[in-house]
Amino acid sequence: MRKKAPQRLLNHYPAWKYVVLLVTLVVMMLSAIPTWYGEDAAVQVSAKGVPVPDVVQLQNTLKQYDIAVKRIDQQPDSTLVVLADDSQQTQARKVLSEKMGPKSDSQLTLAMTPAAPAWLQDMGFAPIKLGLDLRGGVQFLLDVDMNQVYQAQGELLQDELRQEFRTQGIRNTRIEAVASDTLAVRLPNGEANGKVRQFIRNNYPQWQVTNDAGHGVKLALRADEQTQLRNLTVQQNLQTMRSRIEELGITEALVQRQGENRIRIELPGVQDPAAAKSVIGATASLAFYPVRELGSGSTMIINDEDGQPVRVARKPILSGDHIVDARASFGEMGMAEVNINLDSAGGKIMSDFSRQNIGKPMATAFSEYSRNSEGNAVQENKIISVATIQSQLGNRFRITGAGSMQDAQELALLLRAGSLTAPVTIVEERTIGPTLGAENIQNGFAALALGLGLTLIFMALWYRRLGWVANVALVSNMVMLFGLLAMIPGAVLTLPGIAGLVLTVGMAVDTNVLIFERIRDKLREGRSLAQAIDRGFSSAFSTIFDANFTTMITAVVLYAIGNGPIQGFALTLGLGLMTSMFTGIFASRAIINVVWGRDARREVRI
Repeated sequence: MRKKAPQRLLNHYPAWKYVVLLVTLVVMMLSAIPTWYGEDAAVQVSAKGVPVPDVVQLQNTLKQYDIAVKRIDQQPDSTLVVLADDSQQTQARKVLSEKMGPKSDSQLTLAMTPAAPAWLQDMGFAPIKLGLDLRGGVQFLLDVDMNQVYQAQGELLQDELRQEFRTQGIRNTRIEAVASDTLAVRLPNGEANGKVRQFIRNNYPQWQVTNDAGHGVKLALRADEQTQLRNLTVQQNLQTMRSRIEELGITEALVQRQGENRIRIELPGVQDPAAAKSVIGATASLAFYPVRELGSGSTMIINDEDGQPVRVARKPILSGDHIVDARASFGEMGMAEVNINLDSAGGKIMSDFSRQNIGKPMATAFSEYSRNSEGNAVQENKIISVATIQSQLGNRFRITGAGSMQDAQELALLLRAGSLTAPVTIVEERTIGPTLGAENIQNGFAALALGLGLTLIFMALWYRRLGWVANVALVSNMVMLFGLLAMIPGAVLTLPGIAGLVLTVGMAVDTNVLIFERIRDKLREGRSLAQAIDRGFSSAFSTIFDANFTTMITAVVLYAIGNGPIQGFALTLGLGLMTSMFTGIFASRAIINVVWGRDARREVRI
């Protein structure tokens, strides 16, 4: 006698699935709640080595000007003054600036802080980060000047060629730069021409050699080498920019490459961009040169801060690329100085040079790039200190002559964040005020509320009882989506992102429409309600999965190749697809299983 196969229970979920569903919804709800509370305007007072007024002084000062303070949070290196009225943020900063003195501007920063209860923040939940178009802030477009990089490659080749000419005994030569990426070499005879070609072929294959007037040759960087240099340089500058912005304490910045040699930076919430602009737009570096006498080899003149010429070697001992850390402090004489730490390679170079040159002077040169009236990048160099090497130096030493303490701190920040491999200049700056951002939020969420409301009404009227299940799943979907946006690191909600939320409403309800129509089809075939529910969910799953999977491919591609607003739209669309699958199939099925999962009636209207 054959044993009967155990009968499969229709519309049954094990207990653990309900536990997973409830825990997920609770966690996502807790993550979404801080967004409901929003953020409070605040003024952050950084210490930066200068005394900060205590809490009572700050509160009394602001009270005199009828500025309502919600609370004041003290931290080891800063104090956060949270305001009750967002519109008084700029006024509060102005009052505190007058109270603390004219040099306090760099200490005062406009900020936004979560308004959610402390117990939610202690659990690690925070509001959704808003993009530039919603919060307001500043956007920079920077141009990376590759001519300086190509010119540096050319200067390196010139030095090597001169050394080779001396070694080979070739005389009556001349090397001149025709362009930033092209050199013209004048040679005395055909034999010299052959030797130069052989030297370039063996040592510098990235340079293309062509014949020029007489026996001379023309050297030009190959196109593929220029492309590789450009990619490496822009990538290095991107990393440096991110480091500099982190040093400024701006955690929600967007730094992206735009085109071949441009970088776009968005700083949401920054309403006073002067401090960020001074650091982002600066291209500062240090270099250490041996001081030379006239006639002692290849030299150049760099003026010091007083305009006096200082003759130094053309090749530096060490550049800023080897600087690992830089900190500003007060020296023994009360003057500002910068303490520098070098990496192991830089420490060895400095140690070897200083050991061999004790008693000789060494100059510290500060360089930065700026745009002239014609729009070209111009390098400005100045000697900030000339010191005699008293003993062998290692990977730690200090430099003086940086100016005031604030100047020393800014120089240390730039050096600590990294020196740019090519000069950058700000070619475009846009500022979006908080009022416009608030209007975008209001209009965007009004559209979302309207779309969601009409969808809920339609589902409730058209599908009746099952429609209410779909509405519960749809609201749960929105809660989960907001919770995910707040929880994922780096996720930012933009105005196109709100459009993605509105589209998600349609995608989510489409899942339930497909399922409910399949259930209706099974009921027309004469099945019981329980059987129709089981078959309806099973048959609709493949269609739902295919539709969402193909849309997810589009969202991933948009996020990968897009920037800014496009990425914001792709992010909310992609996350919305995942949450709509979860709530539309899993959550709504769980509710239907409990209520109608055992219903054996036939010819039921839904």
